[in-house]
Amino acid sequence: MPRTLVIETATAACSVALIDSGTVVARAHEVVGRGHAERLIPMIASLPAGGRAAAILVDCGPGSFTGIRVGVAAARGLALGWGASLTGYSSLSLLAAAAFAAGATDDLAIILEGGHGEVFMQGFAMPFRETGPFVSLRPEAALVALDGHSAIGTGVRFLAALDPSISGTASLPDAADAISLPPQWRLLAPTPIYGRAPDAKPLVTPV
Repeated sequence: MPRTLVIETATAACSVALIDSGTVVARAHEVVGRGHAERLIPMIASLPAGGRAAAILVDCGPGSFTGIRVGVAAARGLALGWGASLTGYSSLSLLAAAAFAAGATDDLAIILEGGHGEVFMQGFAMPFRETGPFVSLRPEAALVALDGHSAIGTGVRFLAALDPSISGTASLPDAADAISLPPQWRLLAPTPIYGRAPDAKPLVTPV
């Protein structure tokens, strides 16, 4: 990976990181709520050389509608100004990669708070792969789709409210964790992912 600026604004967290030759050389991470527009550029500017890099990697979502727009717009502007390459990644895959890098071995259900009372949900397994497309579900449907997977993400609390036996880690994405994403998972088109799928999908790989 060439020197890369990573931008992460898909949730209540705002974070940036510089990755060079497989090493995180600088990072910043803050929980800002809805303050991405105010904090993102100053955070980038605080990085060595103002964050300038040959490549930019940005979280395309799913997640906060406003946060994603702020991150993608900033990434596009910087890429144009610097002549840098620009690609994207998914907030769901980032959380899964971070969990596996931290030692998780079980199949995972990544669950993020969505809009309209729903949650975004996608299953992942090792060796690193998705076990189905991401979906947007009512918490009751997500609880059924969980089917014993280990749950991670800000949406876990909605499932736990329905079933107190559900436990999980309410992790927020962190730009520095992009170092754990396999290369093919850093190649999304740098456009926002807002969509909500209509129906539940099983968190298992079709045979």
